[in-house]
This record gives sequence, structure tokens and C-alpha cells, in this order.
Amino acid sequence: MTTTKAVKATPVPAREPARAAVTLRRALLPALFVAPASMGVSGPSLALPDAARELGVSAGSAAWLMTVFGVGMAVGTPLLSATAGRRGPGGTVRASGVLLVLGAALVLVAGSLPLAVAGRAVEAVGAAGVTVAAFQLASRDGTGRTSGIVAIGSAFGGTLGLFAGAAVARAAGWQAALVLPLSSLLVLLPVLRLAGPATPRTGPATGARPLDVLRAPGFLAAAGLMLALSTVNFALLYGAPRRFSALTGWSPVQTGAVAALAALTGALLSWLLIRLAPRLGTRRTRILLAAGATTALLLAALAPWPPAVLLGSGLSALATAGGQGVLTGAATRGLGDERQGLGIGLFNLAFLAGVAIGPALAAAV
Repeated sequence: MTTTKAVKATPVPAREPARAAVTLRRALLPALFVAPASMGVSGPSLALPDAARELGVSAGSAAWLMTVFGVGMAVGTPLLSATAGRRGPGGTVRASGVLLVLGAALVLVAGSLPLAVAGRAVEAVGAAGVTVAAFQLASRDGTGRTSGIVAIGSAFGGTLGLFAGAAVARAAGWQAALVLPLSSLLVLLPVLRLAGPATPRTGPATGARPLDVLRAPGFLAAAGLMLALSTVNFALLYGAPRRFSALTGWSPVQTGAVAALAALTGALLSWLLIRLAPRLGTRRTRILLAAGATTALLLAALAPWPPAVLLGSGLSALATAGGQGVLTGAATRGLGDERQGLGIGLFNLAFLAGVAIGPALAAAV
């Protein structure tokens, strides 16, 4: 006679919530790290008149305090990408922190435009390293969603910088608006733990070259569209608040608040576009991005109504943040591990070229 024993099912630990929490942390930390660095792009916008007056220069000359930040980020991106390739994201995070502190110190003691511009340039190289490290950490999950969250964090910082810059300039002087990227250091230690130790790579070089990335299918198309979106967006970050203020007569702090709210709304709504992109397909998504940026430029530059100017700012932020999230994956897809870091660096370089070109074009116009 055989007896059967009731076998109790061993309960399986519910690991999904814990895994989701870890995934969220890995996405939010790089986003929180990159957001203050992005404030450096827009933070000085409404504080430039005060800077020009105290430095004894014209408004056009003071615009270099914005333009040089984009130039510094564009120059710093390949330099810090190379650091990431040699020492990993941890080494990039450390180098970025040192550069942010050094650049901010130069700005805070600056009594002349050249020294303030030099400090902003050094600070911008540090901010470029923050951006490189944040997107490299995000790329570890193998999907575009974490990169999308980091892109939204970057857009959040860039848009919030309009209000934060005006507010801190009023409270503590124009120099305070120029050193907003220093607040990235508030999450430096947890980001360092996430990145891991800076470990020198002693093995043979992978042989990855920029031309290998540029020749990859789809890279140039994605990077070129990102350059266009970024140029429009940062031209509007410089010009749209001024146009809104001229139409309404509002103060810099009031203008910065509503302009930041409009752009922030657009940046947050970009998550919907990022989620819809796989269903829309590559061609439709890119058409939407290009159409959105074009419409935003026309509204912000030509519409005679203040709400339309704000709508243009918000639409541009949506297209840029959505494009950064969607196009990063499109540009680096198929590059392989050995070219992934270089691909991200070159794609960010296209984005940062727009950061430099946009304010310069807006100031010239």
C-alpha cells in the first residue's frame, strides 16, 4: 500500500516589487544627478542684464555666459567620454565633481567678463561629464526607458533653471544663477555607489573609432535630428522668456516661473511620446518630432499672444526631451558593447552643439 504525502508548495518570494524598486532607483539617481547640471544651460538667461550691468559690458557680450556653457559641454563630452572609456562611469563622476567645483569657484570670484566666461567653460566641462556618466549608467538596463527618464531629468533641470536662475539671482546676485550645476553634488555619493569604483582598463583597446560610429546605420539621421531639436529648444530657452516679458511687462522672476512651468509641462508630457514611439514606428516618430519643433519655433517667435509663446516653449521642450529619449536608442542600436560609450558620447555631442548654437543664434537675432 502506497501512501502519498501532501507536498506543500514552497512560497516564492515576491521579488518583482524589490526588482522594480532597484530599477527605479537606477533610473532616478542619474536623472537627479543630471538635472542640476542642465540648469547651467538656462539658469543665467534672465540674470544676464544684471551680469552685464555689474561687469560693465553690453547685453550681447554677456550672452557669452550662456553660449560658452554649450561650447564647454560640447568640448567636454568627448574628453569625459574618453575618461569613461578608460576608468568607467565612476571615474567620470569623480572628474566631473572636481571640475564643477573649480568652475564655480572661478565664477564666484570673477570681477570681469573673461574670468566669468572661463569659469563657466570649466563648469560646463564638468556638466558634460555629469551628462555622459548619467546616460552611461542609464544604458546598463539595455532598454530605452531608463535613458528616457534621464532625458526627462535633463529637460526638467534645463526648464526649472529659468525660474531657479531668476530667483537665486534676485536673492543672492547674478553669480549664484551661474553656479546652479553645483547642486549635482548633492547626490554625488549615491551616484558613485551606483557607478562602482573607477577601475582602469588595462586590456587591449577595442579599436572603436568615431568613423565606425558615424557609419553605423541610422546614427547620422538620429544625431542630425537631435541637433535640430536642440538648437530650436535652446534658442527658445534664451529668446522666448524675453519675448514673453516684452509682451506682458512681467518681472524676471514672474517670467521665469511661467516659462519654466510651460517648458516643464512639455518635458513631462514627453514620457507619453517615449512610450508611444515603438507603436508609432521610427518614421512617424521623427516626423512628429520635426513638426513639433517647427511649430514651437513659429509660435514662440511670431505669435503676438503671450500664451502662444509659452505654448511654443512647452512644445519645444516636449520634442527635445522626447527626442533625446527616443533617438539615443535609435542612434546607438546595433553598435555593440565596444562602441556603445563612444556612440552615446557622439550623440550627446550633437545635442550639446545645439546647446551652444541655439542661444548664439537667438542673441544674434
